[in-house]
Amino acid sequence: KKIWLFVWAITLHNFPEGLSVGVAAASAKESIGLGTTLGIGLQNIPEGLSVAIALRSQGYSPKYAFGVASLTGFVEIIGGIIGALILTMSIKLLPFSLAYAAGAMLFVVSDEIIPETHREGFEGGATGALFFGFCIMMFLDSVLGIKN
Repeated sequence: KKIWLFVWAITLHNFPEGLSVGVAAASAKESIGLGTTLGIGLQNIPEGLSVAIALRSQGYSPKYAFGVASLTGFVEIIGGIIGALILTMSIKLLPFSLAYAAGAMLFVVSDEIIPETHREGFEGGATGALFFGFCIMMFLDSVLGIKN
């Protein structure tokens, strides 16, 4: 069914999110890890809800929908552990790890999320939400960002 394609896509896109959290958390600057974790953590709430609601709309039980939604997020923990382990090997890998994680997230947004919103006719709302999310991240960066 199409619902399982959606669940699988969310699960796959959680891995690079986890990588970015792990890499950021293992970096030397605490504010990088906190800001990244907070930003990604906040967007995981509606993401998990969308998985659970989609499953409920197909007749699955609340307990089952909650379990599957939780498992899609578990992939992020695995990615986080791998991201942190990469940095424990060598701090010189930090810029490359952050670049990979950022690139993976940009790819997911540009290749999957934006085209899907435009196919469904939500261009205005999606663009507004993207802009609002960007403003929140800039605010978090200015409040929690790296201070020299």
